[in-house]
Amino acid sequence: MTLRELAQLVALGEGLHLEFKRRVPAAERIAKEVIAFANTRGGRLLLGVADDGSVVGVRDAEEEEFALRRALDRHCQPHLDVATERIAVTKKRDVIVVTVPNSPDKPHFLTDGETPANAYVRVDHMSVEASPEAVRLMRLRRAPTDVLFEFGEKEQALMRYLDSYGRISVEQFASLADISPRRASHTLVLLTRANVLQFHADAKEDYFTLAYNEAV
Repeated sequence: MTLRELAQLVALGEGLHLEFKRRVPAAERIAKEVIAFANTRGGRLLLGVADDGSVVGVRDAEEEEFALRRALDRHCQPHLDVATERIAVTKKRDVIVVTVPNSPDKPHFLTDGETPANAYVRVDHMSVEASPEAVRLMRLRRAPTDVLFEFGEKEQALMRYLDSYGRISVEQFASLADISPRRASHTLVLLTRANVLQFHADAKEDYFTLAYNEAV
């Protein structure tokens, strides 16, 4: 990547697939950012770029890369490989472009080896904790897509609600159908796997829409 290409990338600003950091922060924090990208179709992390887009560079690129890889080795499960590229911005400073793949091994989890591990996903310019539905859909993505389900009264009520309001959360469906949140979650995930619904991660509350509306 050239300096000009780096400047064009920075000009896009932080978003779903791009994050700026002055340098590698605390190990668990940087691991969380990388995990969120890997669980959400990949992205790039620019080390040596401030939040406001100022390209400041890092003094010791080798040390920063070591800290990054050590953080991933210690706090990411399963293991995740990233690619790094150094762009010299002055004689003594570099920007490190960290390319995170859309991982075939998702979901990845942040762990410290003691407390329960959490998965993270990217929502706009933020890395947020993944909901149980997001984790389940990631785990099921490699399973056969031929899904069988009974389209009963509760499912019909769901379709009518979505036709009227456009979106629904697990809690809303549980209330609508008078069923437990666990059963509501299972039904919504099943219908998503069957390509009837589309899942949307959200910083406040994940939700589902009719899949055919996505093509309109």
